[in-house]
Amino acid sequence: MIMHKTNKLLFLIALFTIELFTLKYAHAHHVLGRPSYSLNEDSNTPPAIQMETQIGDYLVNVMVFPAFPQPNEPGRISFYASHLDTAIPFDGNITFMVSNNSWMNWLGFESLKEKIGVQKIDDNVYRQGFLFKTEGDYIITAEFHAGGQPYIIDFPLRIGARAPIGALGITVSILFLILASVSLIQRKRAMTGKIQNTHEQNNQQGKQL
Repeated sequence: MIMHKTNKLLFLIALFTIELFTLKYAHAHHVLGRPSYSLNEDSNTPPAIQMETQIGDYLVNVMVFPAFPQPNEPGRISFYASHLDTAIPFDGNITFMVSNNSWMNWLGFESLKEKIGVQKIDDNVYRQGFLFKTEGDYIITAEFHAGGQPYIIDFPLRIGARAPIGALGITVSILFLILASVSLIQRKRAMTGKIQNTHEQNNQQGKQL
């Protein structure tokens, strides 16, 4: 009976902890749904992200500026896609979206995506501006259609300084402390029960004598 109540209490505490982190990381605020020219293309500002990947019939290059994106400071995504066989740049609309990169994604829960903007090609490059009001880990999604097929590219983006311990680490630490505390309490109760049983047995033996 005690174990049942303890497990139920642990479940409720764990659920409450998960809800706290879900509320903290579930609401991201993003603005600037238009091309951003706040950062000079010819400047020496290093990118925060620079990646090249092949997806389907296209080779994609992505760069994100500035080097260390901060809350309430504008940034820019430069996106370039060219056909593998012809090297001709993709010419169409690309939709940019953002979602929270939370530890809940590891459990199979997909975060809600928020559209940042839809951009057209400009000098063979798609430029999307962004501005985040809160720091955190995010996933940027670029999506376009070519040849009747959808193309979706996801890449992570960190806004602000990275916390020494992430949300997952904090949650695991809290649950570990709870389990350790409950285990200690149960041991004390078991020891107390054994002592009481020993006293009762000694009393009964004394009465029999």
